This record gives sequence, C-alpha cells and structure tokens, in this order.
Amino acid sequence: MANKKRIFSGIQPSGNLHLGNYLGAIANWVKLQDEFESIFCVVDLHAITVPQDPEMLRQKTLEIAKIYLAAGIDPEKSTIFVQSQVSEHAELAWVLNTIAKIADLDKMTQFKDKSQKGGRETSGVGLYAYPVLMAADIILYDTEIVPVGEDQKQHVELARDLARRFNKKFGETFVVPKAFVKEEGMRVMGLDDPSKKMSKSATSEYNYISLTDDAETVRRKIKKAVTDSGSEIIYSDDKPALKNLINIFVSLSGKTFKEIEAMYVGKGYGDFKKDLAEVIVNFLTPFQTKLAAISDEQVLEILRAGGEKVRPLAKAKLDEVKRKVGFVL
Repeated sequence: MANKKRIFSGIQPSGNLHLGNYLGAIANWVKLQDEFESIFCVVDLHAITVPQDPEMLRQKTLEIAKIYLAAGIDPEKSTIFVQSQVSEHAELAWVLNTIAKIADLDKMTQFKDKSQKGGRETSGVGLYAYPVLMAADIILYDTEIVPVGEDQKQHVELARDLARRFNKKFGETFVVPKAFVKEEGMRVMGLDDPSKKMSKSATSEYNYISLTDDAETVRRKIKKAVTDSGSEIIYSDDKPALKNLINIFVSLSGKTFKEIEAMYVGKGYGDFKKDLAEVIVNFLTPFQTKLAAISDEQVLEILRAGGEKVRPLAKAKLDEVKRKVGFVL
C-alpha cells in the first residue's frame, strides 16, 4: 500500500441513495480501490448540518455502509468507517475554521442553494462551515486524490487553499489534494428536470431512482420521466432529457451511445423507456439481493475495524497540527 496514492471520499447518511450516487460516485470508487489506497467514509457529521431524526440517522448510517459493500467496495482493499467515530475530523475542522475566511465560505454555491428555503439569516453555522469540515476530512489523511462530482470540485479547491495556507503559516504539514472528476457522461440528472442533478433530497420521488426501489416503482418512474420534443432517439445536447436517460442506459448496459441510437431507429420514446426500465431493474435486482444479505452486525464490525485502522493516521496528523499551532500535548 505504501507506493499507492491515497484517495478519500464519503457520502452523507441522509435521503435516499439513488442511481446518480451510484453511477457518479460509488461505481467509480469500486474501480479506483484496486489502483489507490482507498478510504471511504459515511459522513454523519455533515448530515447534522440540517435537522435529522436521531434514530433515522443511525439507520441511514448503516444503510449507506451496506450500500458501499453491496456495490463492491471491498473491506479487504478499502477502509470504510463512520466519520463521527474518529473525533480528529471535528478537531481539525475547528483549527481550519480559524484560518478559513468569511470570503472563502461566501463563495460556496452549495450553501447558497441549501439556505434558499429558510434564508441565510436562519441557516445554521454548521451548514455554512460545512466545506471546512470537508476540507478537514480530506487533508487529515494526506489524501492525494479526491474522487468527486463536478458540484463538489469547489469544496476540494477550498481544501487545497486551506492546506496551502496552513503550510505557509506553520510549515509543511498537509498534502495538497487534487480533485478527480469523472467524465460528464456519468453525471445523472433529475428524471423530472434534466437541468438539475438527480438529488436524494428532492421533494418529488419522480426526480430519482432509489437504489432500494422495487421493479414496479422503477417502471412507473421511468414511464413518467420527462422527455424532449420529437420522438427520435438521438444522443444530443439539444435533447437534454433524452441524453440523460441514454447516459443511464449506457452506464448500466455496457452499450455505446451509437448502439442505442441504432437499436431505436424507427421506434419512439415508449419503446426506449420500457427497455430502459428493464435495464435498471436488471441492475437493481442482484444489487438489492446482496444488500439484503448484509446484517447490521456484519456492517458494524467492518465499520469498527475501519475506524481502528484510520484512527492512528488521524491522531498522528492532528498531533502534528497541535504542536505546530502551539497547543500543549
């Protein structure tokens, strides 16, 4: 492992994990774990930046970890743990808060989006400082590569800025990480609005295909998915809704865009959607079988072992930070 570069990434235990999460993140992690020293986290500290039901948060934390495992994250190759069980994340975030600037956080588009509903003045400080905690998550482990979606790239840039700022002020301490963003084709948009990403916090269930949706639910959602004018099956920027559905078809079937276009010459959206629904069902059925076979006891054991594995790394880095800042150890 010593000669492999280290990657870190995580998902919040909130909402319903969907195809966008799988295709945009988790499927990528599965491939990367053979190439990199991989650390994958369930980021529950991030989840509480908005109100959560405590029992639901506990259930979702285990569910996310089970999804990692069912998708193919191998605990023999990768480390999986729960963020709140390694207190160094929160401690380092506080230190980084002291060198982060209001101007840094005012630029963050995700806070602007998430605070729109209740307004900036009533939004929590945790939600505002969320990107600093994400920076702490990353640089705590001398992470070199951060596999993220395009929407998270800005947060990785902040992690880079804070790592450099700390290094300049206190001496070389942190590795400056780089974002690894997958090609545009893997960005899955909402079934009800192709201009916005598929979202696990969407108000309408018709925005996403949950990884736990049954076959009939998948068929119903795909049938209702918005399409563009015309009826020809063409992969084109001029048809963003259809392009998104073809992206999903390509990702789960292994077929190319051209092959799919050829399959539906002379056919319409109805035929295409019917087949797409079956492609999704054929992916989800074995995935859900694996998911159901993982017990709470199994996943807790894996999470505890992951926490034990990363804790020495986190402690060593935080102790170095404390010494340089001037804390008494």
